[in-house]
Amino acid sequence: MTTLYTTTATASAGRNGQVTTDDNMLDLALSYPKEMGGTGEATNPEQLFAAGYSACFSNAILHVAREMKIKLTQAPVSAEVGIGPNTTGGFALTVALAVTLELDEEKAQQLVKTAHQVCPYSNAVKGNIDVKLSVNGAVL
Repeated sequence: MTTLYTTTATASAGRNGQVTTDDNMLDLALSYPKEMGGTGEATNPEQLFAAGYSACFSNAILHVAREMKIKLTQAPVSAEVGIGPNTTGGFALTVALAVTLELDEEKAQQLVKTAHQVCPYSNAVKGNIDVKLSVNGAVL
């Protein structure tokens, strides 16, 4: 693979610390969510993952639309990320991507299915995280 871009983020003290990127464009305090016994006063890794995945998946949809000559200027995606214990004593994530497209259902569903094959986040989690997809409220 030819790498097009590389970045680095450093976390100082896990979920109750600070995370900063190498260019300082991202510099955030972290805390456990209230549901996991924390204060919930700062962002957490699941929120950051949801933000990254939703942005990347939205862009994958727009990329696929351009390739298919479909005029589309927006592709809103909401990523719901959950965390919980797995069967081996560790933790696992769940993801649900809800897409809203102003297209007929068949075309919208095809775009989302193809984007799921293109998106780097989808490819990274394939076989590890159960990703649920929906388009305009219809589950794929």
